[in-house]
Amino acid sequence: MCTTCGCNSDEPAKMTKAGQPAKSLLVTGPPQKQYHVLERNVLSKNDQDASHNRRHLEESNVLAINLVSSPGSGKTTLLEKTILSLKDEIDFYVIEGDQQTMLDADRIKATGAPVVQINTGKGCHLDAAMVHRALHALEPVPNAILMIENVGNLVCPALFDLGEKYRVVIMSVTEGDDKPLKYPHMFESADICVINKTDLLPYVDFRLDKAREYALRVNHKLQFFELSATKGEGMENWLNWLKHEHHLLPV
Repeated sequence: MCTTCGCNSDEPAKMTKAGQPAKSLLVTGPPQKQYHVLERNVLSKNDQDASHNRRHLEESNVLAINLVSSPGSGKTTLLEKTILSLKDEIDFYVIEGDQQTMLDADRIKATGAPVVQINTGKGCHLDAAMVHRALHALEPVPNAILMIENVGNLVCPALFDLGEKYRVVIMSVTEGDDKPLKYPHMFESADICVINKTDLLPYVDFRLDKAREYALRVNHKLQFFELSATKGEGMENWLNWLKHEHHLLPV
């Protein structure tokens, strides 16, 4: 799948049926030691780029927020509604990450916010170097909020620091409430958990209390917002948090 983080393999994973003991997973490629060295080098370079981004953003008084989720959680809708609600108070700039198309960037452009689309092709995540180039294209003004909508994926984006101040993981009630246990690294690396599409709770088998419990089991510091971006229910708390963080930016 991904040509940069090393998760691609020419050999499919071996399947294990439920109730049977897990089998060892064999993959083709270089020896394990070489793989770990390659992974360490890739992440080390990314961390350097992320540190550069973070310094640049802090010096520019720009608040950067990295939105991560699986596909279909409602990231783009939440972003649209957020910008439309606060654009008279806050300058928003957006980096859109997708493997292909300009569809999400076109939606954000319609809100009036400056946006840069990054198409990763076979890549399954944004990295700090991509964000660095996008920042130079956007040139956000001081005291703005930069929203980074990452590629829909709960695995690889967890590994890549982009230089953001906050990582916001979004899950929807149309997904399983056990998502935090299945993808612990993403929830462990996040600061905020947004549970979206709460208007659909009467129609799906999703337990809010269990979702929170599982997420806190992985990361006890998580802060939660439960909302419906489409209907507007619960958006006030999310918007107030953004306004509070924006007010903390140096003048």
